[in-house]
Amino acid sequence: MHCAVNTAFESFVRDLTPRYGLGEARSIARIVFADVLGYRPSPHTLSAEEEARLEPIRRRLLAGEPVQYILGRADFFGLKFRVNPSVLIPRQETEELVALALRWLNARQKRSPAVLDIGLGSGCIGIALKRRRPDARLFGIEKSPQALAVAIENGCTLLGEGQFTFLEADVLRPETLPADWPTFDLILSNPPYVRRQEQYLMPEHVLAHEPPEALFVDDEDPLLLYRAIAHLAQQRLGPNGGLFFECNEFTAQEVVSLLEKMGFTHPVLQQDLCGAHRMAWAVWKGG
Repeated sequence: MHCAVNTAFESFVRDLTPRYGLGEARSIARIVFADVLGYRPSPHTLSAEEEARLEPIRRRLLAGEPVQYILGRADFFGLKFRVNPSVLIPRQETEELVALALRWLNARQKRSPAVLDIGLGSGCIGIALKRRRPDARLFGIEKSPQALAVAIENGCTLLGEGQFTFLEADVLRPETLPADWPTFDLILSNPPYVRRQEQYLMPEHVLAHEPPEALFVDDEDPLLLYRAIAHLAQQRLGPNGGLFFECNEFTAQEVVSLLEKMGFTHPVLQQDLCGAHRMAWAVWKGG
């Protein structure tokens, strides 16, 4: 005898609670039932096929696999992005980076701004920004071919072909960037920033499933990518162009100091909704 949707839902939550806690278990269950079955909890009865679809998902969740990788998609800035283990799962903190950059960009009131997203991953930063600013000319680079494929797929799905230019390139090898790209009004990046010495602070499922090359930097030089991106920004930003970073809260002040030393104007350190120093941004006056 098949059970009602809300009975199956509560059973799903009970199974997940020992691993995830009650609140997170309910959140995961809502995602699964809505995305996989198209249901909210209700008195309707699950079919045998629906029960069969839920069971392998339940097993993978109990093994600690992130629900976004299981379903192959993640919510970000009101959009659904394709994700797989070659890219980080988009996070709320990164939504705040997009919102901050959008406010700055809109305040400038410049038509058709040129935007560069460095280290695309799923492409969520640049794509989400362009969805709010369709006039933006969006460019992006990613050194991982597997991640780049995900970003291009998301760009085609959420923006349409011809609405963006994403290429394989490495910011540590600036010669791989096309010389004919425009002068940019805005450069954004969420580079790897977790020091190896901090990995004990990270959840088990992140360490086990998300790509380490998108998470970690060497303890000896945690600002390597920030320095390289800022150097590129000196070359590629137009006058009064903006450079926006997501940061490690433990090294964020060092990012601000770096930008000051490199000649960027009045770097700002911004807290996220949890009160952590998560975003740094500054303006390049040129010269």
